[in-house]
Amino acid sequence: MKASQRRLNVRSSDRRPAVEASPPNRDLTSQFAYGLGYLKRPEAVEVDPVSLSLADLEAVRGQPLFPINGVAEFGGVRDAAPAGGARPKTTVRDEHGALWLAKFPATGDAFDVARAEACTLVLARRCGLTVPELRYLRVGGKPVMLIRRFDRYWAPVGELPAAGLALHESRPGTGRVEGRIPFASGLTLVACSEFESRTKGYADLSAAIRKHVHPPSIKAACQELFARMVFNIFASNDDDHLRNHGFVFDHRQGGWALSPLDDVVPRPGFAYERMLHLQVGDEGKLATLDNALSRFAAFTAARADAVELVRRVWSEVRQWKTTFEAFGADAKLLAQMASVFRELEDIASPELVAEIRNAR
Repeated sequence: MKASQRRLNVRSSDRRPAVEASPPNRDLTSQFAYGLGYLKRPEAVEVDPVSLSLADLEAVRGQPLFPINGVAEFGGVRDAAPAGGARPKTTVRDEHGALWLAKFPATGDAFDVARAEACTLVLARRCGLTVPELRYLRVGGKPVMLIRRFDRYWAPVGELPAAGLALHESRPGTGRVEGRIPFASGLTLVACSEFESRTKGYADLSAAIRKHVHPPSIKAACQELFARMVFNIFASNDDDHLRNHGFVFDHRQGGWALSPLDDVVPRPGFAYERMLHLQVGDEGKLATLDNALSRFAAFTAARADAVELVRRVWSEVRQWKTTFEAFGADAKLLAQMASVFRELEDIASPELVAEIRNAR
């Protein structure tokens, strides 16, 4: 049977949505209908916040829905498909039952990638970015990095963690059970295909934040996204594609929030001119601070605030060796990472350098 003729039906029930893919009247696309019982559940979450929004229940009740922008599949369903990546991974539970993602070395690694990534994420946390708990250990003589899964929380049955605690920072304990946190990738919120994603940038992610994130969280999310872009420029992280940005649904707020930062692998290199994967600013993907600031208005109202965010990141990144040493990096790894972290003068014009150094 041809792909355009394939049809899959999953019957509606009170416990899950119903899915219908590739209907005969649409070529190579998907159709979805929420189960009526699912829509009655108080904890119901939109499977795809863009194409399958639950903002207007009456508009979707019993209605067939299709992906927007001509995308062949729903982003929320696509996010659940097998991920890929350069390194083998698995999930493990610690001695308390908490779930972690374990990242193992790949054949041919030129340096201790697990230690380098862990140190880089610790550095990102020092820059004020939201980063889950990390561990580094050796298994069978091989380096392994563990990072807490941020799509899980722990709380008493029928309850959620206290409002002041990040969901992913909750811990197992007596009387607490594990709950799942809905996730959507940046690719889903930008609502484009994998092929089209190469033309997208941080400004597109910021626009998605303004449209889909819980309103009280929008300002902080946009500013953190800008700071993450700046950090990637300093840290030569060109693996910043849309799937490596994400959003989680917080039932306490009843809306989406920017997910914690993960999957930041520094890439040693000697090219003076470097690029990110996503568009940075008016000069495309060029990894410079002038380019980042050319679109500051997509992230924050005042340019002075954007410059202050740059200064905050730079003030920590310039001390990267101290952070790496504190997290166990040896002299060999420090030497291998020397070409990763950029000097301020290498990625900013003299005028911007002066502005950053003199920022409040």
